[in-house]
Amino acid sequence: MRCPFCDSQDTRVLETRTVDEGVAIRRKRTCPKCSKRFVTIEQLELQYPTVVKRNNTRVEFDINRIIAGLRRACEKREISLEAIEKLAKEIADELQNYPDKEVKTTLIGNLVMKRLKNLDDVAYIRFASVYRSFKDVTEFMDELTELKHLREKAKTKGV
Repeated sequence: MRCPFCDSQDTRVLETRTVDEGVAIRRKRTCPKCSKRFVTIEQLELQYPTVVKRNNTRVEFDINRIIAGLRRACEKREISLEAIEKLAKEIADELQNYPDKEVKTTLIGNLVMKRLKNLDDVAYIRFASVYRSFKDVTEFMDELTELKHLREKAKTKGV
C-alpha cells in the first residue's frame, strides 16, 4: 500500500480488524519513511447489473438511490433508518443474483413496492404515486381500493 503522504511504497500494517459485519477489513498502517499513520478499508466489491432507465440511458446501480426513495416515501412514518437500509439491502442482494447484466428501473421499482406494501401502507401509496405517475385521483383511488381489499382479505384469513 502506497503512503498517501510521501508516496512511499513501503508501509506497515499495525492493526487489522473486520468491520461491517465481516464484509470489510480495516487496517491501521504506518509509513517508516515519513512516520505518518493512516487507515485503509478493504471491502468486497460486488457486481450489480447495469440499470436501464426509462429513457434508455444506462447507469451503475446505486443502493443510495433506493435508500433516498424509501426515505422520501417513509418520511414522517414510524419506520427506522435501519428498516429502510435493510429493505434496500434485500433489494440489492436480489439484484446481485439477477441473471441478466442489465435491469430496468421498472423491475427495481416493483421490488421496492412489493416490500413497501408489506412494511407500511402509507409509504407504499406515496412511493406508488410517484413511481407509477398517477394521472388523476381515479388511479390513486384504484390503488387504495386494491390495497384495502388485500388488507381485508388478509384479516379474514388471519381470523
